Amino acid sequence: MPQFHYQATTPQGKVIEGIMEAGEERVVVSRLHEQGYLPLRVVLPGQEKSKATFSWDFLPTLPGSGIVRQRDLLILTQELETLIAAGLPLDRALSVLTGLTEKAELKKAVGQILRAVQQGKSLTEALAEYPKIFPPLYVNMVKAGELGGFLDTTLQRLAEYLERAQQVQDEIKSALTYPILLTVVGGLSVVILLTYVLPKFAAIFGDVGQALPPSTRMLMGLSHGLRVYWWVFLLVGIGMWLGVRQYLSTPQGRFAWDRWQLRLLVFGQLLRKREVARFARTLGTLLKSGVPLLQALEIVQEVAGNEMVSRALREVKVGVREGQGIAGPLSRSGVFPTLALQMVSVGEETGRLDDMLVRVAEYYERDTYNQVKRLTSLIEPMLILVMGLVVGFVVISMLSAVFSINDVPF
Repeated sequence: MPQFHYQATTPQGKVIEGIMEAGEERVVVSRLHEQGYLPLRVVLPGQEKSKATFSWDFLPTLPGSGIVRQRDLLILTQELETLIAAGLPLDRALSVLTGLTEKAELKKAVGQILRAVQQGKSLTEALAEYPKIFPPLYVNMVKAGELGGFLDTTLQRLAEYLERAQQVQDEIKSALTYPILLTVVGGLSVVILLTYVLPKFAAIFGDVGQALPPSTRMLMGLSHGLRVYWWVFLLVGIGMWLGVRQYLSTPQGRFAWDRWQLRLLVFGQLLRKREVARFARTLGTLLKSGVPLLQALEIVQEVAGNEMVSRALREVKVGVREGQGIAGPLSRSGVFPTLALQMVSVGEETGRLDDMLVRVAEYYERDTYNQVKRLTSLIEPMLILVMGLVVGFVVISMLSAVFSINDVPF
């Protein structure tokens, strides 16, 4: 029978931990409830470490999150919501979190937030002092929860939002892992062939002095250029990267890049759906948490990942101030698909805009993942075919040069 490692709190707020034998996780949770404890974590020993063998967490996943990953913020939110829902006072819940949090940066921030709350500040004011950890979306939802007296419900919605966002990112990254690895391995194989294998043949062909086939001469020239002038290629690559980065840092460059992305033949549609899903999920969660529409639109504009979407939302805010709603201004932007616009319009007419936005997000998140899976299923054989053709071209060029040696008179 497996042994589960658990962490729980007593009714007084003290954190306890131990190991319990049980058939499954829910049995451990049930036993802890029977003993009067509030379970915080129930995992198999070593389970958390084993999941980190290959991770994409080094990639930025949440605008404004700084060096604290979205996964860390998700865990913190889930634990805080559990403690608040169990009836613990806010300062006691933050004190418990200080002992539970493992991330040094997050642990320090929670400790300082606890001291700020004990000094009379609201949780919203304390969180707002750490914009690199808690983005505007997070702070404003907490503010709405505090003002409305339903902080636990707001934290639950925040946890659901972060969990779903993390799940979508993990699904997409998982689907793209194999094509990326295949591209890297294939590229390295070609570089090794050009810089290590071909020079050995070059010495043989040089001794023979035979005129080589055009394809072989081309490969030999490329191999020589990579070995001798690699630093030129490196400097050119770095210069291009810095130039593009500088251009994209300007408003005009960022807008041009984002517009070009959305106009791509296949990937543009995929990116558009992803942005629609992010917009709908964020706005729907904010509205459900009691954030006013105009304020919610400002937050969504800040966290938008595409400048075209951000500019479209700017026009939507103007339309809302003039009493036009959001469906009309969204349709004039030309960014959002017709189906999303129709669902938003129905949500406005029925007075259930927040629920409809969540449905829009769920539909386009699922559609985005399915399209990524279809694309990767097509890209993988294409990559294998391309790499095979490149390697085959190199091999055939070398063999044709070897066979031509038979024509050399001795």
